[in-house]
Amino acid sequence: MGTLDGRIAIVTGAGQGIGRGIAHALAAEGAAVTIAEINGDNAQAVAAEIGERDGKALPYQCDIRDTAQVEACVAATVEHFGGLQILVNNAMAAKAGVPFEETTDADLALALATGPAATLAFMRAAFPHLKGDGRIVNLRSAAEQNGQAGFSAYIAAKSAVAGLTKAAAREWGVHGITVNAVSPFALGPSVKKHFDESPGFMESVLAGLSIKRVGDPEQDIGRAVVFLAGPGAGYITGCTVPVNGGGSFL
Repeated sequence: MGTLDGRIAIVTGAGQGIGRGIAHALAAEGAAVTIAEINGDNAQAVAAEIGERDGKALPYQCDIRDTAQVEACVAATVEHFGGLQILVNNAMAAKAGVPFEETTDADLALALATGPAATLAFMRAAFPHLKGDGRIVNLRSAAEQNGQAGFSAYIAAKSAVAGLTKAAAREWGVHGITVNAVSPFALGPSVKKHFDESPGFMESVLAGLSIKRVGDPEQDIGRAVVFLAGPGAGYITGCTVPVNGGGSFL
């Protein structure tokens, strides 16, 4: 018996990195999970992994910048599994390591389209299905809270996600929906690339942590999401849980 038996979830960007870890953690607790991912091959691969562990997963190729595709993803999930109770907005694209003065309009547009705009679109589409006992978990970032240099577009987008989380939490509690966030530190492919290309960056980040290691996408980040999506967090809303080894305190 899992804490999420019978629950149905969508995890965006679940074809790799943190999203993949979250999807595995939810499935391990009994949730059926839609792998919403722009790379269809990655979506298929993660769904197959979950199936090999006796979980249930639906691979779904989705460009989260397209509202019609977002709405279709929600509809497909409800049709395939029979409902929707958990939404995890993980996917986001942004350039890292760009000085503020070199940040372009296109850089900002990409971060905003895949961050707050896509988050709002998924939340709006999922709202009718989440009424009664729904859980939304959005992803923030310690880079946003600490003002990490070279991440201006990313920080702007994550800050907007934080605002949406608080606004929806205030409005949707009366509908039985909790809306929270996690602020993770784990190395997805794009973040790992930036770390690899920046000598000494990893050491400087770890030096600022209380727990001096990189988080595991499934066991650390995923388990925190499981808690927020589960029965033990029914009276928690509008909060951010830092799952980053002390990289930020809220």
